Amino acid sequence: MASQTVLVVATSSHAGKSTVVAGLCRVLNRRKVSVAPYKAQNMSNNARAVPSPNSNGWGEIGISQYVQARAAGIPPNTDMNPVLLKPRGDGESQLILDGEAVDHYEATKYYDNYWHTARKTAEKAYKRLASKHDVIICEGAGSIGEINLHHRDLANIETARFTDADILLISDIERGGAFASLYGTIELMPEDVRQKVIGFIITKFRGQREILEPGIKELEELTDIPVLGVIPYEDPGLPEEDSVSLPPIGEKTVFGEDDTKPSETINIGVVRLPRISNFTDFQPLTQTPGIKTTYLPLNQKIPNNIDLIILPGTKNTVNDLKALKKTGLDKEIKKFNGPIIGICGGYQMLGETIINADIEGTGSEKEIEGLKLLPTETEFRLDKKVKEVNFKIKIDKGLLKGSEGMVRGYEIHMGRTKHLNNLNQPLEKGSAEQNMVLGTYIHGLFENQVIKNTLINQLYTISGKTKPTQNQQKDSPIDKAADLIEQNINLDKILPKNKTTKT
Repeated sequence: MASQTVLVVATSSHAGKSTVVAGLCRVLNRRKVSVAPYKAQNMSNNARAVPSPNSNGWGEIGISQYVQARAAGIPPNTDMNPVLLKPRGDGESQLILDGEAVDHYEATKYYDNYWHTARKTAEKAYKRLASKHDVIICEGAGSIGEINLHHRDLANIETARFTDADILLISDIERGGAFASLYGTIELMPEDVRQKVIGFIITKFRGQREILEPGIKELEELTDIPVLGVIPYEDPGLPEEDSVSLPPIGEKTVFGEDDTKPSETINIGVVRLPRISNFTDFQPLTQTPGIKTTYLPLNQKIPNNIDLIILPGTKNTVNDLKALKKTGLDKEIKKFNGPIIGICGGYQMLGETIINADIEGTGSEKEIEGLKLLPTETEFRLDKKVKEVNFKIKIDKGLLKGSEGMVRGYEIHMGRTKHLNNLNQPLEKGSAEQNMVLGTYIHGLFENQVIKNTLINQLYTISGKTKPTQNQQKDSPIDKAADLIEQNINLDKILPKNKTTKT
């Protein structure tokens, strides 16, 4: 079994748990320690397809655990996130156990009938990981101080108990009230779990640490728990786990560098679907010099400066398509005189018709009309396709013209889409293209340099804009996270020493 387990919990959601876990995993990887990430239960529509040890097939885990496995230098698998809940609206979530979809449940039904099964699944997965690695770095969920949930808090309280982990409690000072949150959370934690807290970490701090010292000293005296670090406000650029990081529905937010001229900037509009999923697909584009990504609200017109529209993935294609039609954005998209890309659920929306819509949506309709921008038809079934894709391309026409080489990605979807007439298929059977409208089931597409670079070059050509000089290669987000941890946290109080990698 693992010689040490560390559980990173927080006083609130979006406090930086995922970044701290990824940073710790990379720090240990740099020190040649065999380490693995783990999150017992996650709620996120940003998922990756990874191998499943139990089925010898493919399953789903949250994007953060996928990134943390890369930080640890090991292949990801479903043991790293054995319980995944994917919200689809109307209080329902799809339950994923050991990577496989079980069914859709309301919260009360899940907790009353399936939570104990989920706990057993999570504990078994942890034990499998712990038998193979020296250290396990666990990530909690939301706030560990939610006393109304303590009796069924799988990601925090139960993980602390069945792993016997050392606990790090972090708080986001950007939100205000960090000292009160840390003190109050400690007071609300069950006694047996509180005794396992080895230190506090304050995240997202702007300013000089000396200003915090009086508060740190008093907090340590009140709780007898040390503050092991203060992490400055610096986003390393890791993929976001959930839509908390996105603008609220109805608001517009722009991501990307601000120092490029309008004549050198490609503006990509991503439709802000209510149940958006896997929006991390677009992060490689946003991190490219000269590219800005705007999340387009459903209740506003498409800005005139948009060069490309992307319809992203969604956990509920049918209900989100209805939302487009209700606000009239469907008409705006149809009038758009430029390239359009639909990914997964967005691809399904681009077609003529969706059949068996009641399987995906929460309504009773059997059939719903699509945007009719591609001559395709999607039929929903109860079975779910989850797999990695790896294939060779040589594309001679369309938006990706000139792309050549190997492409990797993954598929996670329930519908099956067929072509109603001959279409360009630049990305094997999981794609369709016509008149600058491209649909594909492949997530992670823009992580492939050949695809990303070709698309960006095409957009500059189509728009007539000038491509800016490329900046020097930046450090990877994972290494940035590790540097933040090493430079700002007292690791001697947390991590093991003189460990070697298992063989």
